[in-house]
Amino acid sequence: MTSENTLDDEDTFKILIATDIHLGYLEKDAVRGNDTFNTFDEILKCAKENQVDFILLGGDLFHENKPSRRCLHSCISLLRKYCMGDTPILFDVLSDQAVNFSNSKFPWVNYQDENLNISIPVFSVHGNHDDPTGADGLCALDLLSSAGLVNHFGRSQSVERIEISPVLLQKGSTKLALYGIGSIPDERLYRMFVNNQVTMLRPKEDQDQWFNLFTIHQNRSKHGATNYIPEQFLDDFLDLVVWGHEHECLINPSRNEQRLFYVTQPGSSVATSLSPGEAVKKHIGLLRVKGRKMSLQKIPLHTVRQFFIQDLVLSEHPDLFNPDMPKVNQRVEAFCQEKVEAMIEEAERDRLGKPLTPEKPLIRLRVDYSGGFEAFNATRFSQKFVEQVANPKDVVHFIRQKEYKAKVKGEEDVDFGQLLSHSSTEGLRVEDLVKEYFQTAEKTVQLSLLTEQGMGKAVQEYVDKEEKDAIEELIRYQLEKTQRHLQQRGVQTEEEIDQEIRRFRESKKNTAEEDEEVQVALNRAKAHRIERGEDLDLSDEHDVSMDSDEDSAPPPPTRGRGRGGRGRGQTTARRGRGAAEPKPAGRAGSRKASVATPTQGRNIMDAFQAPPQRPSRGAVAAKSYSDEITIDDDDSDDVSFVKPASRLTPASRPTPESRPTQSRRGSQGQSQSYRGVTFDDDDDEEDFDPFKGSSRSGRR
Repeated sequence: MTSENTLDDEDTFKILIATDIHLGYLEKDAVRGNDTFNTFDEILKCAKENQVDFILLGGDLFHENKPSRRCLHSCISLLRKYCMGDTPILFDVLSDQAVNFSNSKFPWVNYQDENLNISIPVFSVHGNHDDPTGADGLCALDLLSSAGLVNHFGRSQSVERIEISPVLLQKGSTKLALYGIGSIPDERLYRMFVNNQVTMLRPKEDQDQWFNLFTIHQNRSKHGATNYIPEQFLDDFLDLVVWGHEHECLINPSRNEQRLFYVTQPGSSVATSLSPGEAVKKHIGLLRVKGRKMSLQKIPLHTVRQFFIQDLVLSEHPDLFNPDMPKVNQRVEAFCQEKVEAMIEEAERDRLGKPLTPEKPLIRLRVDYSGGFEAFNATRFSQKFVEQVANPKDVVHFIRQKEYKAKVKGEEDVDFGQLLSHSSTEGLRVEDLVKEYFQTAEKTVQLSLLTEQGMGKAVQEYVDKEEKDAIEELIRYQLEKTQRHLQQRGVQTEEEIDQEIRRFRESKKNTAEEDEEVQVALNRAKAHRIERGEDLDLSDEHDVSMDSDEDSAPPPPTRGRGRGGRGRGQTTARRGRGAAEPKPAGRAGSRKASVATPTQGRNIMDAFQAPPQRPSRGAVAAKSYSDEITIDDDDSDDVSFVKPASRLTPASRPTPESRPTQSRRGSQGQSQSYRGVTFDDDDDEEDFDPFKGSSRSGRR
């Protein structure tokens, strides 16, 4: 037994952390088809060998919103192989599980189900790739949850307010509050944070004794004004944030000096794009928590395919070639071939002594041919390395720097190339292109009825999820809405109509009304698809409000682990549920959008000959939230929650541009400086002491 195992006592949580596994990515590729499954096998095997208490996944377990049968079969087989068994679970759940898992038909943690034999529980939030879609708001994780293999938590159903209730766990004397929020469109979540519509509930008693762990799946790096979530938006009572969605492996925790918590970004376990961030060596984390102390050990993944990338700027080598040289293309191609061969040789040397590493590496050479050079035939060039690399079709990638036009005078002058003028188009989103195009063409081809954000979301649904009628229905619905608005305002002249339309359009920008319009359009598109007899399970937006279905949920088990004479759970006599029935969490009823179709061929002026106005969308009554929320599980270990006393107002909430120089710990009456934090920067695991340090000095 190693020294690590001797220190893993009955008070220490051991948690395996991983994000963005992307099962099923390129599963039909002859060379790379099994990469994601092999790495997932390694991750689960590592969890079993280290005898972890549970696995925490930070979203995007699947690459596709609707995984293939092969992908689901492989995932279920691996979870059953490594996560089911007789090993007893040594921690208790203290919170009301009917609230934590309110979306499940079996609202309790899977290891407490008397029909299952779980040895390693898996807790996961959903990501943007495997988010809930369709009329029932289901995702692939819900299938695994119903099968008893995964505990899907952190899901929000409301687009108006989010309340994050933690899963409260206790092992010995260590108390762990596990918070999570699944993927939500970044612009919407950003706006909700600014408007103080996101609340993280805390235990009312002994707040300073809980280790607060938060899992989030959003943009961390800034992709636009509101297309990311700043770390400063998160509550300052948190201890550690596990950040999913970003693929670059930055697993060594970094300290946020304003909010005084740590952030770890495990990154993806497979390269889904040939970009520099994916070339960083892939790791997963082994987190140890004892009391208020934590230790994070990074573990390298050996089954990940090697990836090497280089940039080549031709204009920086005038001594080798210039555009006026004879046969300059042949010279450039020969030079590029030398670069690629050097990367292949480096990969072969790096693979020595690593039998689990796939044989063929990923190679990418990005060639900037600005300055009068011409691109050679990339397909013919790549054929030279068919037997040596895993991506022979895109070994070389040509880019060119373009000057950004200062002014666009007309639609015919719009330079679509300027939208792609960056060094690479990798990672560029469809809605970003739509928004940037209309911003550069503001005067001539500006949208009259729709906003750029609404149009971008409709285009994204069309491109990503094949919702063919999304754009058409959004335009029709907005036309109806504008006609009704003009009728109410009583405008008469064309000039008044134009002004009123512009005011009406501007009033909706960056509001919840934009999201509602897109949702109504998607519901209409879905209704038309059903009428046509198409049975594709296409997507609605992430947050679909559903009717309550608590009555259909079977009663919870009342016999704990309930394995009869198998002798499990001798150290876990009380699981936090007892014989009490869970109280189902209240959920708002669904708001079903009308699917009426406007009259064809009408224009704005026809609004005054329109039939009598239909009732407008009913306003949803605002919920009233009391100052204190008590979650009662009819058990001796009842834990009550209270909202944080000091919430930032929109005016005082820090932004990336104006950060406070000093921050207090909010309602937590204890300084952050007493927490013991240690991080293991080395890959070798010898003489590892997870709790050898008790101060933060020198670990910034």
